[in-house]
Amino acid sequence: MAVQLEAIAQQARVAARQLACLSRAEKDAALYAIADQLIAEQDAILAANAADLELARANGTSDALLDRMLLTPARLQAIAYDVRNVAELEDPVGEILEDRHLPNGLHLRRQRTPLGVVGIIYEARPNVTVDAAVLCLKTGNAALLRGGSDIQQSCAAITATISRALQQAGLPGDAVQSITDPDRELVRALLRLDQYVDMIVPRGGAGLHRFCRENATIPVITGGLGVCHIYVDATADIERSVPIIVNAKVQRPSVCNALDTLLVQRAIAPVLLPAVAAALSEHGVELRADAEALAMLADSQGDASWHVMPASASDFGTEFMALILSIRVLDGLEEAIEHIATYSTNHSDAILTTDRAAADAFIQQVDSSAVFVNASTRFNDGGQFGLGAEIAVSTQKLHARGPMGLRELTSSKWIAEGDWLIRA
Repeated sequence: MAVQLEAIAQQARVAARQLACLSRAEKDAALYAIADQLIAEQDAILAANAADLELARANGTSDALLDRMLLTPARLQAIAYDVRNVAELEDPVGEILEDRHLPNGLHLRRQRTPLGVVGIIYEARPNVTVDAAVLCLKTGNAALLRGGSDIQQSCAAITATISRALQQAGLPGDAVQSITDPDRELVRALLRLDQYVDMIVPRGGAGLHRFCRENATIPVITGGLGVCHIYVDATADIERSVPIIVNAKVQRPSVCNALDTLLVQRAIAPVLLPAVAAALSEHGVELRADAEALAMLADSQGDASWHVMPASASDFGTEFMALILSIRVLDGLEEAIEHIATYSTNHSDAILTTDRAAADAFIQQVDSSAVFVNASTRFNDGGQFGLGAEIAVSTQKLHARGPMGLRELTSSKWIAEGDWLIRA
């Protein structure tokens, strides 16, 4: 199979050279064709997804992961809508980053260029197949996709649909390919195909990220692991804070920018925590509170049916991906920043405050890919940031950080033009 994988990568490299020559109009036409084809072939895609889900349930997969795997007609319509949105975005390829004439006679410019072949390794999310493919295509890159074995049939069906749409648009079908063989050794082999693949983007848990970093001979962009915090300081507007906390936790609890830990300044905690507990109880959220928060909630609970239990040490620093929230009461901003520095994965962290100085200190000292002031962590998303669909949320500092949209899938090249110039 390793030989076959190398052949697939070679085909992707050839396709990438063709894609690099396309105009924006040609690429956008292909994206519109993909969006239409996804809807036209939705019955086959949903049937493949149903087969994956049936097998996953039989294997005891958690509800949170089943939600990540699930495709519905509404979700597929939303995916197609996002594809069309990407087509409407400006094409960054060819954008001039610098342009100047030098004293030595050179006319020098630097412009955006496709990366080439991008490998994406992901778990449990069939929608990533589409997101990754269209972002790569819009930026003139070929995509090699390796979805998890639990969504193997979904990935195969979606990739086949995309390939047919590309061919109908006159583009090479090999521009988007999925590695559907479940053999895990193929992931290791993909990570070493540096002759053909220019960048690897893993989307999954800490284990996948670590495996990619340890085994790749190709640059790896890691992200998507989110232990996300909201800190509520004493000046926060309680009435407006509670909906933000609820949204960050329950709007979609299985995703990487969902809230995991609520940090509350002691002065506001006796009033805020009961309001938060009451609101979250309506959504079935389990609260895991430190001793101080637990005592405050016990005093206020009365006959209310809040699901509250003592927090263990491991509940801080855990990405729950479920309706579970850890809570800690602390002295103030400095202690909150220290907690976040200890437990955060540098993904999405927020402060709720009316104190501008506190907000500015939080912004300066919290080292995450996205920092929010009086807004839900759920906004750390390519679509919400106006980037269109995203390929990942990078928590690294080199090349790309935060939602990776179109510009993050490009590199640059220098073009130097002279009048038959030689160096003195």
